[in-house]
Amino acid sequence: MGGARFLLGVQRLLGLGQFADGESPAHELTAVVNIGDDAWMHGVRICPDLDTCMYTLGGGIDPERGWGHRNETWNAKEELAAYGVQPDWFGLGDRDLATHLVRTQMLRAGYPLSDVTEALCVRWQPGARLLPASDDRCETHVVITDPESGDRRAIHFQEWWVRYRAGVPTHSFAFVGAEKAAATTAVSEAIADADVVFLAPSNPVVSIGAILAIPGVRGALRSTSAPVVGYSPIIGGKPLRGMADECLSVIGVESTSQAVGEHYGARSGTGILDGWLVHEGDHAALDGVTVRSVPLLMTNPDATAAMVRAGLELVGLDAP
Repeated sequence: MGGARFLLGVQRLLGLGQFADGESPAHELTAVVNIGDDAWMHGVRICPDLDTCMYTLGGGIDPERGWGHRNETWNAKEELAAYGVQPDWFGLGDRDLATHLVRTQMLRAGYPLSDVTEALCVRWQPGARLLPASDDRCETHVVITDPESGDRRAIHFQEWWVRYRAGVPTHSFAFVGAEKAAATTAVSEAIADADVVFLAPSNPVVSIGAILAIPGVRGALRSTSAPVVGYSPIIGGKPLRGMADECLSVIGVESTSQAVGEHYGARSGTGILDGWLVHEGDHAALDGVTVRSVPLLMTNPDATAAMVRAGLELVGLDAP
């Protein structure tokens, strides 16, 4: 949700998507999107982050939940529950199911995920190019202590996040398939050819971290001529939404803007940041990184657009 809302603010500032004035846009927006949350459920392939970005930018997101279709119904979910089909903890809406069915048919026909995503976007017209970080399967799994058996076992991130709400003893994260995956050519070229790269204020471990785990992404960020500007997801010592603090705790990183900035690191060293924006009142000092405090509450597209403007100004780029 954080990444999708951030993209909406970029569009607001640059006059793209639903904020376009009808003229040919002067700017292009490309989003490299996490696939670590993707999962097979009930025989269909679900890509939560890609769909949330697509629905948000296409004007179809549920405004209250922040994910899934607006005006959703749940008949299929209720029937699956009546049959006793597992998993019963994952909400699969009827309108959302149509997206998953199309995706699954195309994947089984041999189309790569990037082509499938492009085809789905024809229906939604998001006003941005949405690129899965890889066409290869690379899923986030979580090693936990099973609350019933007491044994350690690995479960899919969706089960940890949705079923357990990160409320079980957690030991580590594993990006299953990452060692055999690769960033797509489109992802590498988008980063290389960009005027500026923003790291949205998303979860540093299971969103941004899952993307960085795919071979080729970190190298592209370190070698691009574009400045790389990150936005802290931590405000006043905690994430505004989601469970980033639980994720950071598992990998031994404090829930502060300073610690997350150090986790990403400076591109002048071995990291990926040139600039780092933290919320007003928070503090960070990173060698080799330009840091500034600005309001980072994405309360609406205008407020988020101001964040994007601050990111451009931080690295000396003219903002519209």
